Amino acid sequence: MNPTSPPTSLVGFDIAAFVATTLAEDLGTIGDITSAAVIPADARFAGVMDSRDPIVVAGLDLADAFFRTLDPDVRIERLVQDGQAVTAGTELLRLEGRAGALLTAERSALNTVQHLSGIATMTRAYVDAISGTGAILLDTRKTIPGLRVLEKYATRMGGAQNHRMGLWDAAMIKDNHVAVAGGVAEAVRRAKDAGIASIIVEVDRIDQIEPALGAGATHLLLDNMAPAMLRDAVTLVDNRVPTEASGGVALGTIRAIAETGVTYVSVGRLTQSAPAADIGLDFASV
Repeated sequence: MNPTSPPTSLVGFDIAAFVATTLAEDLGTIGDITSAAVIPADARFAGVMDSRDPIVVAGLDLADAFFRTLDPDVRIERLVQDGQAVTAGTELLRLEGRAGALLTAERSALNTVQHLSGIATMTRAYVDAISGTGAILLDTRKTIPGLRVLEKYATRMGGAQNHRMGLWDAAMIKDNHVAVAGGVAEAVRRAKDAGIASIIVEVDRIDQIEPALGAGATHLLLDNMAPAMLRDAVTLVDNRVPTEASGGVALGTIRAIAETGVTYVSVGRLTQSAPAADIGLDFASV
């Protein structure tokens, strides 16, 4: 196998390695025994990948890579783009190539596009729910291990912005950090002394806000606060740093949260709980 890396905005993600690992998991040490037994070596198939429900599309570059890895000569026609909202029945891509190779790659390609499109679709629903409030939707680090870059790509396709990519790009001082450090101000001071420029501090009480800001917090995460408390917190912060509402946010509650004036609302369920999109791939022999 010679995995390919098609043009993509998945910066920092090794598509070739992902494709190779995923296919190896599916093929094991023996290979696709069904296709080997049933499909003539010279058989060719044409097929169409389509959506059975309204979705926001994500992951087509990866589907392309799966098929091209097993059939470098496959002909693929991309009919929509990642980030595009489509209606039920929309054709996403058409392909034609060696039947055995395409059937072997089918499930890996579909699993990936279904998962990422599911995330993008849920994300777009949350983005639409807060439209006009001025608040910005953020994802979180609640991702499947090994798939963070892909899942955060999918949230961008849905219209959200990425929060931290990992533990390395900003400090986030949470309740357990505060407990060990001995207080909010002391925890922030230590982060500043370490030379960290971006210091996010989680607070769940109004009386923690001034100590955090006084010590040098650059972003406040207002954790599990009801809308009335969020409004009080936003008023107290008075635009000195960005504010982020987080914790227990659902589609039915996010607009009221966003209307409190917070800068951001972060939602873990975008990557934690999004159902897979219903996408199929139907082949017809050439």
